[in-house]
Amino acid sequence: MASKKDFYYDLPKHLIAQQPLDRRDGSRLMHLCRKTGAVQHKMFKDIKSLLRPGDCLVVNDSRVIPARLMSDNGVEMLLHEKLPQCSEEAGFTPAGAAGPEPHSNGGNWTVLVKPGRKAREGDTLVFDNGRLKAHVREIIEDGLRVVTMEHEGEFEQILMEIGEMPLPHYIEEQQTDTTRYNTVYAKHDGSVAAPTAGLHFTTELLEEIQQYGVKLATVTLHVGIGTFRPVKEDDITKHHMHSEYCRIEPEVAQLINETKENGGRVIAIGTTSCRTIESRADENGKVLPGAGKTDIFIYPGYQFRVMDGLLTNFHLPESTLVMLVSAFAGREATLAAYEEAVKQEYRFFSYGDAMLIVGD
Repeated sequence: MASKKDFYYDLPKHLIAQQPLDRRDGSRLMHLCRKTGAVQHKMFKDIKSLLRPGDCLVVNDSRVIPARLMSDNGVEMLLHEKLPQCSEEAGFTPAGAAGPEPHSNGGNWTVLVKPGRKAREGDTLVFDNGRLKAHVREIIEDGLRVVTMEHEGEFEQILMEIGEMPLPHYIEEQQTDTTRYNTVYAKHDGSVAAPTAGLHFTTELLEEIQQYGVKLATVTLHVGIGTFRPVKEDDITKHHMHSEYCRIEPEVAQLINETKENGGRVIAIGTTSCRTIESRADENGKVLPGAGKTDIFIYPGYQFRVMDGLLTNFHLPESTLVMLVSAFAGREATLAAYEEAVKQEYRFFSYGDAMLIVGD
């Protein structure tokens, strides 16, 4: 049995990054060799030295929305997912035919509320003196509510004006610039947490990498509230992953597949990009285009079909993200690298430093 305790490490609190650095690419970069477990210490701006012409970086272009709202009577509501308007939108469909982005207007949402006793079925939460109302229709699994939004004006504009970025609980300091909680290539609104590995890239660095001959493939996965939730079962195989909307366009799937065919390496920028391409790969490792939901849970024993490298931040102990990294690099090598990161006082979590795991 794989126990969540097998993925614990001791982290001093002072190593949890509370603010982003002045420069996105000013963070440190640990290079972990997947073959040997050897570690090198670099700066992120020098990542090009670890890449090769012909490689392909897969980035997640989801943008974090100001999904945390406070009602007029003090109820906190966190948007989770826009519900499809019809059943045909719920499953995987070919890219380009999946209907609108699942967050484009008001409509029905699943949300997390606190305190739950103030959001029972039939209740209405009122925001900004009635400019936005959330009618509670149903209470479903894990305490989520299904609500219908009633609003005056454009829903996205209301969110921008009265909503807040749903920063993780371990970021305790007041944020001076919440735009840093999105990547420079963020395009499609819908996440409640950032695909943090991509936060290190600047536009200039990405251009330099592409001029070097590295391709850039863009996928979309909207990060849900499951990213904040701990693994409760000691037997990790019993853990249930929340499903998240993801999308791969035909030309992107073709670019990834051609990279593999030509001997290049497919390097996922973050665990969300990894989960997207692995969930859409067939038994031969070919990535299929499409859009829909994925609840893929990657832990040691998983056989990777597409990914040859992974850029990722340093994650919480006993989290599904540490388990994914351990599946790719090996549990012992991963925990040894984390121990070294603590020893060298790397910065951890969302605003922290990065690790690149490639074969050599």
